[in-house]
Amino acid sequence: MNFDWDVEQQAFRSAVRAFLAANLPRDWESLAHGPGSESQSAFSKKFCAELAKAGLLVPHWPKRWGGRDADPWTAFILAEEMWEAGEPRGGQYMNVNWIGPTLMRFGTAEQQERYIPPMARGETIWCQGFSEPEAGSDLASLRTRAEKDGSSYRINGQKIWTSYAGHASTCFLLARTSPGKDGISIFLLPMDTPGIIVRQIPSIIGEGDIHEMFFDNLEVPSSTLLGAEGQAWEIARTALSLERVGIPRFALATKMLHRAVETLKGAGRFGHGAVEQAAKARAACEAARFYSYSIVDRRRHGIATGPEASAARFATVTAERLVGEFVVEHVPEALSGADPMLLAHHQRAIVAGIASGAAEIQLNLIATELLSLPREPH
Repeated sequence: MNFDWDVEQQAFRSAVRAFLAANLPRDWESLAHGPGSESQSAFSKKFCAELAKAGLLVPHWPKRWGGRDADPWTAFILAEEMWEAGEPRGGQYMNVNWIGPTLMRFGTAEQQERYIPPMARGETIWCQGFSEPEAGSDLASLRTRAEKDGSSYRINGQKIWTSYAGHASTCFLLARTSPGKDGISIFLLPMDTPGIIVRQIPSIIGEGDIHEMFFDNLEVPSSTLLGAEGQAWEIARTALSLERVGIPRFALATKMLHRAVETLKGAGRFGHGAVEQAAKARAACEAARFYSYSIVDRRRHGIATGPEASAARFATVTAERLVGEFVVEHVPEALSGADPMLLAHHQRAIVAGIASGAAEIQLNLIATELLSLPREPH
């Protein structure tokens, strides 16, 4: 792998940084406290619309869908800069990273024409209806049912820990259409469909970030089905492989680690124990970065990725955890409001091991699919 950025990549990164400098408000670090909050959601819609006008929202998408056919490195440079700034795209990063590309691959022409253009213009927020009270990262156990009723489906069930559901216009929903592992299907569910109840779950990870959703005999047309019945595993694996490496959390973690260290130095508190702990956290951030780069490089050369994406994600979770622990131990005053951005990072680091599939599930995938170890007995 060549570790030097070429001239075009450097120019693109500079363009993204210039856009951020010109478009983030002075109070951005306080606003970044809750990516699902009313204030940041409203800001992110305006921000993404301007990002789209500048050609910086979906440059890696095909020209047909508003992009410019840029390679995976361009997408990752964009994501790195956005995350280092505190991810001002809010929930729309999901559209950019995986929902849009998944619809391009599996969606019907009607679905693509309906949903992709608003994403490319930065106008819409989606949520993903995966986890349930009895089925977290173990999607095979989900109970939400979609039963065929003529030319429609009737959906009943519950989802939980759903990010951005309070502002989403559409839900990428997994539901069971028949028994067994292969009986799960995906629906593109308009959130204004009668029969949906959304309730915010109060939490310490940021205002308005997570919700529970209830589906009470709601009726949707067959045209909301993405792909074929029972194709959810194939589609979800594609989508999650894009999401797991498409979120460079290590970029913000590295920036916040540097900030915490500078705070300690300024106060004369950066002693031996802190130095050693900071070094371990910094090494973990670099390991996560280069592991993610290796996955992006595979995609750049058309090489399929599998459990390697889970390994890259676990490396990122480890980096987030070590930076979070460093701040808690050495700069605890930041978590009581002294530094809003350190607090915002800490809140996001809490969920890093849950979002996009729990860290424990990633370790199981690494053990069985990457290392070929025997499966855990049940």
